[in-house]
Amino acid sequence: METVVSGSLNMIGYGLAAIGSGIGVGLIFASVIQGTARQPEARGAMMGTAWIGFAVVEALAILALAFSFVLQ
Repeated sequence: METVVSGSLNMIGYGLAAIGSGIGVGLIFASVIQGTARQPEARGAMMGTAWIGFAVVEALAILALAFSFVLQ
């Protein structure tokens, strides 16, 4: 008996990319929370860096979504 895959495998790739970006965002903000707990006065500098990291990770997820539609 054969199993037939219908649909686009690009969406599976995007799903994996979305999982990766979710893990990345979690690690970024977990590090900020730990750093703030260790040194509360450096919170402002860490949050600025965290937002930049968050933007980069989410931009990569959006690029993965765009490529999953373009490469069909």
